Amino acid sequence: MTDPEQIPGEADAPLPRILGNTGSLVAGGQESSGALWRLAEPGRQLDANLVRIPPQGAVDAHAEPDLDVLLLVVAGDGVVGSAAGPCPVESGSLVWLPHGSVRSLRAGVSGLSYVTVHRRRPGMRIQSRPGA
Repeated sequence: MTDPEQIPGEADAPLPRILGNTGSLVAGGQESSGALWRLAEPGRQLDANLVRIPPQGAVDAHAEPDLDVLLLVVAGDGVVGSAAGPCPVESGSLVWLPHGSVRSLRAGVSGLSYVTVHRRRPGMRIQSRPGA
C-alpha cells in the first residue's frame, strides 16, 4: 500500500518545498525594514519578496510598467495609494497591482509587512553595439 500523500513523479522533477513561515520571519524582523526574505531558488519562473515597512514609513508613488504584482499583507496595516484614492489594507488583504498602475504604500502605527509575487524579470544580457 502506498502513502496517499506521496505522489509518484519523475526522479529528476523539481519538488515542492516549504521555504519559510511569514509569521516567524516578520516576528524576527520587527526592527528591520526592507526585504526580510527573497525567493532565490534556481530555475524559478517567479520572483517573491517579504517586505517590511516600519511604522508610519512609506514607499513613494511609482509605476511598474511591465509586470503585474500580487501583494498579500501578512502583518500590520496601512494604505495603498492609487489614482482612485487611498485603499486601507490589513493582515490578510490581497491586492492586485496591474502593470502600468501608479501606486504607493504607507504603513500604519504597527508597520506593514507584505509578500509580493510577480513573474521573474529576465536577467541582464550583454549585447554587441550596433555596427560594432
